[in-house]
Amino acid sequence: MCRRALTGETGVSLPPFVDHHVHLHLIDEHTLAEGGIAGVVDLGGDPVELARRGDGLPHVAYAGAFLTPVGGYPSGRGWAPDAIVRTVTDVSLHPGIPGGAGTAVDEQASFGASVIKVALNASAGPVFDARTLDAIVAAARIHDLPVVAHVEGAGMTALALDAGVDVLAHTPFSEALDAAVVARAAASGQRWISTLDIHHADPVGARTASANLAAFVAAGGSVLYGTDLGNGDRPIGVLAGELTALDHAAVRGGALVDALCDPWPVTSITGVSTFIPGPPPASLDDVAGWLVGATVVPSEEFIHDDH
Repeated sequence: MCRRALTGETGVSLPPFVDHHVHLHLIDEHTLAEGGIAGVVDLGGDPVELARRGDGLPHVAYAGAFLTPVGGYPSGRGWAPDAIVRTVTDVSLHPGIPGGAGTAVDEQASFGASVIKVALNASAGPVFDARTLDAIVAAARIHDLPVVAHVEGAGMTALALDAGVDVLAHTPFSEALDAAVVARAAASGQRWISTLDIHHADPVGARTASANLAAFVAAGGSVLYGTDLGNGDRPIGVLAGELTALDHAAVRGGALVDALCDPWPVTSITGVSTFIPGPPPASLDDVAGWLVGATVVPSEEFIHDDH
């Protein structure tokens, strides 16, 4: 337990909460901190505008633009202006090659990207072949950057695994994954960003994602809290629906807090903490509801109770 020096309010301080999947150009980021989110990972935005950001809350790590083949997702969608999409047509790792894998990755890295995002959405258009995807991953490795993939459609999770993709931007929701694929994903150290609540109006997708995530967790897989904020009209901050869905998928208690507090893809977020008023819940069943009460507070404001 701790006490806020300015208000005298007692509660629990935790490391900063992070939403690992947002699109800042589609939301009002200024309300994130009061809703408990100290850091975000933008997984598809204009690299120029993202690089121009100043310091402050939320702390922002970002991928820059989506990398996709010609005509691939999310090209042409109203929410995805041309500035947030780059097409890759050449496997070359040499700098400056038009459409080259190296050129696209180099650009995002030059604008300060902490991660590279690729679109593997076979349900909505063409996707990279294995050779091109391998080249993108190799280009990212040159910059020591992890690769995140949006996987959707049959075989896309396996394609990402074969290429060594580090993180999935969504829990796979369009196919029930074979146990061997799930075990391989967990054993490889791949992480999955949850984004379960976006399927609340799609019962089949919701059930598929929940079952896949539960199997991944059971196999020892690591989960990151993420909501895909900007996808639909939803509250800004810690989302009760996402926490409840994670709880139902067996990401509970300390594991749920860990999914929220992991600073990935950076090593830490300093100067602020998450504060939740009142004592922690006595039951694991109440943890998700308790976490929704979080807000972001400067770390220096806390007086910690040693008892």
